[in-house]
Amino acid sequence: MAIVKIVTDSNSGITQADAKKLGIFVLPMPFLIDGKEYFEDINLTQEQFYEHLKGDASVSTSQPAVASVTDLWDELLKDGSEIVHIPMSSGLSESCHTAQNLAKAYGGRVQVVDNQRISITQRQSVYDAIALAKQGKSAAEIKDVLLATKFDSSIYISLDTLKYLKKGGRLTPAAALIGTILRIKPVLQIQGEKLDAFKKVNTLKKAKEVMIAAIKKDFETRFKDLVASGEMQLSVAYTADDAEAKLFAEELKATFPNVPFCFIDPLSLSVSCHIGPGALAVACARIVK
Repeated sequence: MAIVKIVTDSNSGITQADAKKLGIFVLPMPFLIDGKEYFEDINLTQEQFYEHLKGDASVSTSQPAVASVTDLWDELLKDGSEIVHIPMSSGLSESCHTAQNLAKAYGGRVQVVDNQRISITQRQSVYDAIALAKQGKSAAEIKDVLLATKFDSSIYISLDTLKYLKKGGRLTPAAALIGTILRIKPVLQIQGEKLDAFKKVNTLKKAKEVMIAAIKKDFETRFKDLVASGEMQLSVAYTADDAEAKLFAEELKATFPNVPFCFIDPLSLSVSCHIGPGALAVACARIVK
């Protein structure tokens, strides 16, 4: 039976250092900042990224170069292994479609999983893939499991400012101005392939209440059976400052004492560049057994 190797990208929140410990491989996502190319967790740290963002630098995301993907695959396949490649959601980046097209030339040895996740939920998919590989599953079998469970996750995100949605063209200047005057703090959601509006509030306290209520509803409806069987977990993500994230994590642990709590992680920079610093998120995802 072929060895299965796991590849993901830095949108998962898994650092290069973490990847070495886990025995997996992480493609760094490229960013263009004021015309200069940077690579997440290679020559661009979280702190440096937010310094550029707060300084009103021109920041845009890109996908990994084709050669960087195929060169990694070619190296990993030399010993007869198979690959499970878990990119960020196809609804948020073209990198998934690119990988799917590239994989066609590898005769089934590279399985690209579009399970439409990002950040903490994508990280959980990687952990699931690692566990399934240790159980002796083939790359194709792991892909099937991850696709079958892809919608067993939710992310809710509270924004501190509308500035970056406006800057990225996802909000009209007039709407951003009205939102700023009224101190609106939108709560967004990621359910599957895209980032959508969920609710509008005007304080962080209210935003946290809305996110907790949303998770509670998910646990009582969509994920009721999974919660009962101990197959759901909670995590918190944030942009720039983890202090509020740690407080929020304690609130979630108190509210859902019977649900395992896994991570407090920075949000993917590919999401952060559109929502800015001060964002806070809660995520739940199924733990594949």
